[in-house]
Amino acid sequence: MSEIVRVNCIKHQYPDATEVQICGLSMTIHKGERVAVLGPNGSGKTTLLLHIVGILRPTEGEVLVFGEPPSKTSLHGKVAMVFQDVDEQIIGPTVWDDIAFSPINYGHPPEEVKKMVNDIIEEMNLQHLANKVPHYLSGGEKKKVAIAGAVVTHPKLLILDEALTGLDPKAKIETIVFLNKLNKEKGMALVITTHEVDILPLIADTVYVISERAIIFKGTPSDLFKHPEIFEKANLHPPPVISLLNKLKREGVPIEITKTIEEAEDELLKLLLTKKAKTTT
Repeated sequence: MSEIVRVNCIKHQYPDATEVQICGLSMTIHKGERVAVLGPNGSGKTTLLLHIVGILRPTEGEVLVFGEPPSKTSLHGKVAMVFQDVDEQIIGPTVWDDIAFSPINYGHPPEEVKKMVNDIIEEMNLQHLANKVPHYLSGGEKKKVAIAGAVVTHPKLLILDEALTGLDPKAKIETIVFLNKLNKEKGMALVITTHEVDILPLIADTVYVISERAIIFKGTPSDLFKHPEIFEKANLHPPPVISLLNKLKREGVPIEITKTIEEAEDELLKLLLTKKAKTTT
């Protein structure tokens, strides 16, 4: 896969002279890759994302997006971002108008804009919200609208800062299914920050963990679940079932560390059936 993002040991100084440095492992994102970034509040996750989209510029270090520093190239149509506070980016008088903002701004003709917006509204099941005023929507509804506005132009890289937080379980699964569909059918790379460790296997091929302003881990969700010490170091909590499997393995129980709850249930059931079979023979 071709590399589309590289971040290596960046430092940024805010106007109040506060310095944020994110070093440790380098981050690379490839075309069509799904990447999750984990870390406690204040670890630098949002600062990292803002450097990738070019809103912030590093005072030291390297940030390359599609081979160029974001400040020296146009990312229009290539990169889109959904902010943690979606009220910062929803500006249209209606949901339809808000989703149409980017394609209109990028110069798409009116008929094409109409088709693009209606297609996304249908794909994300937002028909009932199309003529609503965004200001009066719930937090979860606003997030879905912000995601629709970000992906309507089919960027090559979509960045989501805690974008699944606040969605009810049904809306969360619908959004994950939709994002994975874009990833598979359009080759859209995804980068998402989240505190919800349980969803990692559903949304990420690669996971980065940030702790104390350093990237301390890179690997698959399965790799991460096999290293409970990473969760402890980053002040995060692994899924309870993964903690149970790791504890059993430390006690010498021959069990595999899985990546989903369903797989964990299968492992535990297999272990119990094996034990039962031994005791009855």
